[in-house]
Amino acid sequence: MPTPTVRPLGTVAGKWKRRAGSAGDEYRQGVEGTTKSWAASAGAAEGAYRQGVTAAATAGRFGKGVARSGDAKWKNNSAQKGPARFSQGVEMAEGDYQKGFAPYHEAIGRTDIPQRGPRGSESNYSRVSGIGKALHQLKTTR
Repeated sequence: MPTPTVRPLGTVAGKWKRRAGSAGDEYRQGVEGTTKSWAASAGAAEGAYRQGVTAAATAGRFGKGVARSGDAKWKNNSAQKGPARFSQGVEMAEGDYQKGFAPYHEAIGRTDIPQRGPRGSESNYSRVSGIGKALHQLKTTR
């Protein structure tokens, strides 16, 4: 029985890099041109998502993937890709951050807390506790 002809792995990877690396404009056009609702489609897939995550967790796939990648890959990719992407994402998300944090900001501002006491005093811990309880209540009722 004959075997398939397979190009060298470096050739395949190089072609992928060239083609996929220049497809940013097509990616943007696809996002902008879609008529399907992402939210509706994602919401409808919740059951399949739950089944897939449960199956992966049961089979230990998360841990296997972590072990396969290891610290060196994580560290290299994070150091090489992360800083620029992080900064760009933060800049783009300022409005979303403000909108998302606003209810918590308001809750902190309206929480009654005791006067500040000397370092290590119980009243200082009560200040933290009061704010923590207010934030937890807001989070669990949203």
